[in-house]
Amino acid sequence: MMNFSAKKSLGQNFLNDQKIINLIAEIGNINCKDIVLEVGPGTGNLTEKILEKEPRDFILIEKDQRLVDHLIKKFGDKIKIFNEDMLKFSYENYYKKNLIIFGNLPYNISSQILAKWIKIKELDKFCKKLILMFQKEVADRIIAKNNTKNYGRLSILANWKLDVEKIIDIEPNCFKPAPKVKSTLLVFTPKKKFFELNDPKNLEHVTNIFFSQKRKMIKKPLKFLFKNFEDIAGILNLNLNLRPQNLNNVTYYKISKLYESLTD
Repeated sequence: MMNFSAKKSLGQNFLNDQKIINLIAEIGNINCKDIVLEVGPGTGNLTEKILEKEPRDFILIEKDQRLVDHLIKKFGDKIKIFNEDMLKFSYENYYKKNLIIFGNLPYNISSQILAKWIKIKELDKFCKKLILMFQKEVADRIIAKNNTKNYGRLSILANWKLDVEKIIDIEPNCFKPAPKVKSTLLVFTPKKKFFELNDPKNLEHVTNIFFSQKRKMIKKPLKFLFKNFEDIAGILNLNLNLRPQNLNNVTYYKISKLYESLTD
């Protein structure tokens, strides 16, 4: 394997633990009809394992030109590679393809890229599952339940359209260079049925208002969002003395729906 110095600016930490790589590839449950999309493939260690599963098509998105050249040299026409930023990539071209998405996500943009995918309109037609690696601290926020300290905007957004399962925590020494923190592997499966909202931006706005002052009682953000906040509290049977982390995610979807009815 060629030695690449990781670029700190791109948040690069290359996974090189074969046991973990095998585990990730197996979770995909890939067959010859599947289209696989791997974001941030790095030096191609996982790519190689996925190719052994013989997917129908294999698309890679890699921002670092050095790695693009290396991957083309290594895999040739077995892959279709885009030298692009995963946050700016036009995923629209792959809607209704039912992809399996793999990604060891750069820590600095991991929640942004997840949010971008969640906002895709027909998410269940876009991908079958997403197998993604996050910094453990971010993963803990994604899987957090209400009434816990990690619960907040990310958990509410992720669980809106996705079922989330934690697979394993991964030690820093499984990467080169070793990050300073542990990582966590999560699997996301798009829900066929979820709470219908006209625009995900409304959910983001509502949760932002609530969690920007998460130690305050919910009366304050409700009052900010609704003139008739007491009526809204009555409709949703809310105790105004609760704090934002006490409300479950479905309550936030209902608040967002009522907020949308104001702006329609």
